Amino acid sequence: MTGETSMDTRLVHAGSHPRQQHGYVNPPVHRASTVLYEDVAAMDASQADPLKRRMPVYGRFGTPTGRAFETALTDLEGGHAAVATCSGLAAITTAILSFVRAGDHILVSDSVYLPTRKFCNSLADLGVETEYYDPRADKSIEELFRPTTRLVCLESPGSTTFEVQDVPAVTSVCRTHDVVTLIDNTWATPVFHRPLELGADVVVHSATKYLTGHADSILGAIVCSEETYPAVRATAIRLGQCAGADDVYLGLRGLRTLGVRMREHHHQAIGLASWLREQEGVRAVLHPALPGDPGHELWCRDFTGAAGLFGLELEPGPGKPAVDALLGELRLFGLGHSYGGYESLIVPADPVTHRLPGTWTGRGPLLRVHVGFEALNDLKEDLARGLATLFAHARS
Repeated sequence: MTGETSMDTRLVHAGSHPRQQHGYVNPPVHRASTVLYEDVAAMDASQADPLKRRMPVYGRFGTPTGRAFETALTDLEGGHAAVATCSGLAAITTAILSFVRAGDHILVSDSVYLPTRKFCNSLADLGVETEYYDPRADKSIEELFRPTTRLVCLESPGSTTFEVQDVPAVTSVCRTHDVVTLIDNTWATPVFHRPLELGADVVVHSATKYLTGHADSILGAIVCSEETYPAVRATAIRLGQCAGADDVYLGLRGLRTLGVRMREHHHQAIGLASWLREQEGVRAVLHPALPGDPGHELWCRDFTGAAGLFGLELEPGPGKPAVDALLGELRLFGLGHSYGGYESLIVPADPVTHRLPGTWTGRGPLLRVHVGFEALNDLKEDLARGLATLFAHARS
């Protein structure tokens, strides 16, 4: 597909080669471990390829099904090549380990996905120092650089609190210092955000979420620039990192409807978030696509749409029993982790426990909301009933 083709068209056709598949639209699912070589010369040639990409070698190094998914996502992100992994966290950890060594210093946005934070904290055991920075930093991040700084990890918007980062400002500074930039693009997907075009070196996805879109697969992906791909691919090989055939097939299938689904998530979430802003007991809605949100200006500049995930901050006062009563009253919002599927979800969040001191002091209880495809009025009624229960419980 050419760069001039619209995103919707590319989503339908990227990674698809019906003429190579006997005319069938979808590729076959290659469930494979052993690959038989034609002769010893072919076997020897496979060993001469350190990245194991020139020919089928062994199932752990990828199958045609996985290559189709990787090729499609590479095209959509505008990258050089991609690596599919067994989960979103595996994509993050593999990408980070590709660029750090003992003695290195890395900078990580204070708003990152909690499992990312836990992994980065554990890097101290390998001699790598992690320092967390304010996600609102722009070129000022340069003040935190050291001679040993090797990597900056971004996530925009940030998990739970949804700060939008100034990606072009951060990446431009990093490039002048030869510091690699890695960004999690799970929230927006390439439909609404293209970090490589904004200067990032590596993009990671929890494809479990919007890319697959049906809450039925665990899958990750890393999309790389030409300069960063060899290191990422080599690390994935050393770690034995690979994705299952059925999962990459579901990821590839999910891409075909990604544009349609993301636009509906955008519409649904904006409708619900705008309504919630007007409800009694709501202190704030943390959604960068809403006018007045602290990240709205950057969101307008760098994004073309928004996901169905946002934060709902309640007024200070209700204790855990009252919030638990709200959650227990809901019928359409499932109490479950993850997001990106067709179903609406809600979970309590507590940034105080894993953020820099003072960043969430004195604020109200926070809920993370994912808006699915149920009728919007039904979702409003569900939350209205939950809020009424919150007030009744708090008064009792």
